Amino acid sequence: MSKKLLNILKYVLSFGLAGLLVWLAFRGINWHEFWVGLKATRWGWIALYLVVGYLALMFRALRWTQLIHPLDNDIHYGKVWDANNIGGMASIALPGSGDLLRTALLTTSKLPYQTVFGTVMMERAWDILAILLMFVFSLVFAWGRFGGFFVDNIWHPLKSHTIIIWGLVFIVVAIAVFLILVRKLRGRSKFFERMNGILEGFLVGFKTFSQVKNKVLFLLYSVMIWVMYMLMSYFVLKAIPQLSQALMADGLFVASLGNIASLVPVPGGIGAYHYLLKVSLMGLYGTTDEIGLLFATLCHELHAVLVIVLGVWSYIFRIVILKNGNAPKVGNASRKN
Repeated sequence: MSKKLLNILKYVLSFGLAGLLVWLAFRGINWHEFWVGLKATRWGWIALYLVVGYLALMFRALRWTQLIHPLDNDIHYGKVWDANNIGGMASIALPGSGDLLRTALLTTSKLPYQTVFGTVMMERAWDILAILLMFVFSLVFAWGRFGGFFVDNIWHPLKSHTIIIWGLVFIVVAIAVFLILVRKLRGRSKFFERMNGILEGFLVGFKTFSQVKNKVLFLLYSVMIWVMYMLMSYFVLKAIPQLSQALMADGLFVASLGNIASLVPVPGGIGAYHYLLKVSLMGLYGTTDEIGLLFATLCHELHAVLVIVLGVWSYIFRIVILKNGNAPKVGNASRKN
């Protein structure tokens, strides 16, 4: 099967899954009740959501800059910020494309693609760790609020579907076997030689955390990213009158659920986020379908709008203005392009 056909199949399946999840999230919704809830939304809290959403993206760019600098100190924050924004905008349209695009935007003759991609994967490893820690912390410190929901809706279903666990084990073993074959056969085949070169470049990028000069600052940026995500969920909970009694612990737990939904390979998390958050809020707080969907829609669509606006501006500035040598002499000087 050709690579082009495989890509087409991947995107068809991805959009198909997104469509199914959107249908599950939106079926049976009373739109009159949904609009009543939307009109009652407290928009001051939504403004705070947008502020901390912007800060989360800023801390992401600062953290990635920390990983890039040991490899190429000439790449500054402004370029990393624009690459992140353009990649984020791409991810909304095509799942997985954002990381590939932002990697390409930072690739130089000094910094090969696979090495930059290694830093991206290092970032993702920290993100997965953070999601797990958020989830565990919310359960440990607020078991009375979330323990029953976790046992009934996550733990028991997971135990009854052992095929998922075995599937994950199979994937891990298959990757390990492939990596061993690449190392063992690199001198006997052009294919494995090329794969080994890619792997070595990837590992250089992945191991950059060990070369980060200020690891405390890197960890601080990581913490601040996820504090912002927690605040984003908390502010939207406070914005909806039916959910306004929520505590900060609720924001932590809901943010961890939302980020788990983002791991589903669908465009921009659409459908998966709406469905999981709607069902979770119904289970946690006994909300109606409409209020659960309102929360998910506000969180997801507001973030998408923010990412698209920043992505469009970064594209115009980075690709159009700078590439054509029309960068303004004032106003953007502080970006360290």
